[in-house]
Amino acid sequence: MLAKAWPWLAIGTTAVAASAIGLLVPEGEAALADPMAATVPETVEPSRTMAYSPPLRTPLENNLYFGDLHLHTSYSPDAFLNGTRAVTPDEAYRFAMGQAVDADNGVPAKLRRPLDFIAITDHAEYLGVFPRLLNEDEELTRWPLGFEWLGYLQRNERAKVGVAFADAIQSSDPSLRTPDATNRSVWNEVADNADRYNRPGQFTALVGYEWTSMINGDNLHRVVLFRGDGAEAKKVLPYTAQDSTDPEDLWNALEQYEKAGVRTLAIAHNGNVSNGRMFAPVTISGQPLNAAYARKRSRWEPVYEVTQVKGDGETHPDLSPDDEFADFETWDQGNITLSQPKTKAMLPYEYARSALKEGLRYERMLGANPFEFGMIGSTDQHTGLSTAAEDNFFGKFPESEPSDHRWREKMSAVLQESWELTASGLAAVWAPENSREAIFDALKRRETYGTTGSRIRLRFFGGYGFRKDDIDKPDYARIGYRRGVPMGGDLGRASDGTAPSFMVHAVRDPDGPNLDRVQVVKGWLDAKGRTHERVYDVALSDGRKVGRDGKAPPVGSTVDIANATYDNSIGDPELATWWRDPDFDASQPAFYYVRVIEIPRPRWTTYDMAYFGIEMPAEVPRTVQDRAYSSPIWYHP
Repeated sequence: MLAKAWPWLAIGTTAVAASAIGLLVPEGEAALADPMAATVPETVEPSRTMAYSPPLRTPLENNLYFGDLHLHTSYSPDAFLNGTRAVTPDEAYRFAMGQAVDADNGVPAKLRRPLDFIAITDHAEYLGVFPRLLNEDEELTRWPLGFEWLGYLQRNERAKVGVAFADAIQSSDPSLRTPDATNRSVWNEVADNADRYNRPGQFTALVGYEWTSMINGDNLHRVVLFRGDGAEAKKVLPYTAQDSTDPEDLWNALEQYEKAGVRTLAIAHNGNVSNGRMFAPVTISGQPLNAAYARKRSRWEPVYEVTQVKGDGETHPDLSPDDEFADFETWDQGNITLSQPKTKAMLPYEYARSALKEGLRYERMLGANPFEFGMIGSTDQHTGLSTAAEDNFFGKFPESEPSDHRWREKMSAVLQESWELTASGLAAVWAPENSREAIFDALKRRETYGTTGSRIRLRFFGGYGFRKDDIDKPDYARIGYRRGVPMGGDLGRASDGTAPSFMVHAVRDPDGPNLDRVQVVKGWLDAKGRTHERVYDVALSDGRKVGRDGKAPPVGSTVDIANATYDNSIGDPELATWWRDPDFDASQPAFYYVRVIEIPRPRWTTYDMAYFGIEMPAEVPRTVQDRAYSSPIWYHP
């Protein structure tokens, strides 16, 4: 039928070539019998070195992948002791891949969309010990500490085993360490599990663990990620807080890994509960930071986990009083164990923005920046269920899994109230493919950003060769890479001292709220060594303009608190702009990062109130404006 209606379909490419120059072959027997009767110009042979197809002529552009690089399962001792028993690494991987899984409280759970990658980072200290102990593992029951702990478990004496575990986790006493054979066996299992679920190009399972240092209850935790496969990871063993609680010793251990052919990096988190230790001006031993320290830290810790379930770590309202969005999911009561209260003097050494500013001072003084880090988010959830959405949040531990009373429970029974938990966050990476190597390399070069749960799509480029209309072009990203640097990059001084310009493009989560605004956060160092910051509204939704006071009017709210709903009748689904720093001084070191703010939506506590038909006190927030934080671009004069 096709040949009768369109005879040129039956005669191959000759008729197509003829039609291209206006010589359509008429329908009929003669035409079909002698399709070459028409005169066709001589074919020009293309050069073998030239590719006609555009994808062959241009480098492979990076793709966007979302994942979680900080998740705990029943193999983490604190997760197990707080009730995570059913969700093992197997269930956690399946959940991240989009399959339905039952939470430990029996509630079915499923992601709206699968993650692209996951790192299960169970605590290195007593990794996998408690599930084996409960099964009366022979080696562990011969271990005196294991036999004691098994008795506590069998008698359901949770408080006693919790205290014993807390006392042992950072002790250097050899008798308190996991037996060598168990340690090796569990680590091999962890590495093999990651290999079993890894699907290059579809789903990436990175090998990892968490180093759990907390000196006097002050959080210094780091996640350690491996670039290679399970076989590579099995060449070494996890470095624990029982080996040392000093981050410098962890970095030294990672150097030893590297000598064994094992490539790793570390990611710090929760400076907000470190009581000033995370970005302190002195080392653990009390020495001022020096250039060697700065170079080592920036090498091994290229990104920082800026947001997660235990609060947001971008900035604090006391540090950024002119920033109307600074007070976001703020945790500032004390350290991670609430054993010591917080003081205002600690705050500058706890938050990402202030640390980035301090990094500029160190670079001038030392010639190296210890705090030149990119941004990611992750969950740090201990349920095995990576949930960062306000309407699909399964808490920190099983006591904060969905129920009509979870909001008034306390984290780990004695810490913060569960309503304070933050439904956050996600790590976003720009990489050429979804593989371990590509994701790891994106983290190393800091082409990453963090979100507080939404899958906001964000691009950020800086350079000296951008034109204002470049952001409107379909290939603006190619222009960004060719004429500038992406998020995480560095810019030197232009020969004429001109200010750099930036391209920003943000698109809302297709399942989430519209965008309120795009902001550029700038920090800089003046000639007297003082640091400064300013937040610029560079793209506003709904046609709003910045007023004379430098502020934009609020976007408004469509949230119906009683029914836990909102709509996208306000805000914009996409915001893009070209921007140049109007206050640029070529002599001043600076950094720039993008913050994207969504319109208000119901917070997870509001969804709970509507779903369970309950009320909560007025102090419990009803709405939230989720956001994304890009990695900075640094300017070096």
